[in-house]
Amino acid sequence: MLIFSDLFYTIWGSKLFPSFYMNYIETTKKIIREELNSNIKKFDQLGGGSINSVFLCELEKYKVVVKINNSLTFPGMFEKEKNGLLKLNQSGVRTPKVIFEKVRDSLAFLALEYIPNRSFGNWELFGEKLAILHSNKNEFFGLDYDNYVGSLKQINKNEDNWKDFYSNHRILHLTKSAFNRELLTKADSKKIEKLCLKLDTYIPYTEPSLIHGDLWSGNLIFDEQGKPVFIDPAIYYGHPEMDWAMLSLFGSYPEAAMKSYRNIIPLENSYFEREKIYQLYPLLVHLVLFGKSYYRNISEILNFYS
Repeated sequence: MLIFSDLFYTIWGSKLFPSFYMNYIETTKKIIREELNSNIKKFDQLGGGSINSVFLCELEKYKVVVKINNSLTFPGMFEKEKNGLLKLNQSGVRTPKVIFEKVRDSLAFLALEYIPNRSFGNWELFGEKLAILHSNKNEFFGLDYDNYVGSLKQINKNEDNWKDFYSNHRILHLTKSAFNRELLTKADSKKIEKLCLKLDTYIPYTEPSLIHGDLWSGNLIFDEQGKPVFIDPAIYYGHPEMDWAMLSLFGSYPEAAMKSYRNIIPLENSYFEREKIYQLYPLLVHLVLFGKSYYRNISEILNFYS
């Protein structure tokens, strides 16, 4: 059945539904004019997928990026993204300024500062900024509210130690979801359970640190001066090595980034021995969201630590 959210994200501008598309665009423009009290000079779609559609809106004096989704399918997503951006900014790293966040009927809107993205940037400064972010400590792992990673709800129930938090609220509940979808076997589930029981043997004690939570290369941009800007967070207080593991899973980073980070926060070489344990979480997220293509990576990790 073609549901409301599918209609938005699979037939953008389709000739099959021209009046629906135009009404949607006009509603979006109307809200922008109301919220920002400005005429719109140009309005272009930047992208769209299964979660959000994104537009670049040129106003009389500046530009904004406007993200739109279905508030019934993803309740509170933009409010939590807004809170995450503000939290990161308060911690000492740059994020796009939040212009407004609004829900009208079944549509949710998040307007952000437009920051042109350079193809290269200052990775040494990125390492410093990531260390500053991770220097923000907390008494517990988790957060005072749940949020999203991709389109999945991310559970942030508080725990006193990383082993319990990572096992219970990152790995095991996603393992159950994947098993129920027949994406993991019973043997896979048993291997994951055994790995969770011995996490303490691989991962040293750490204080809870504020982390980005979804720090792959697509969620890091560099402004016109080459300075790093963090976008699309899935924040919580966790192990700081999670951000490094995520960054290397779907890309790479220059050695200068980690070197400048280590000038502020010690990062032991033994991190690389446990990096794949941290990567198990985003791989499980992708397995549940996108299917079997991520199974091989997960299986290799489980066999490595068995």
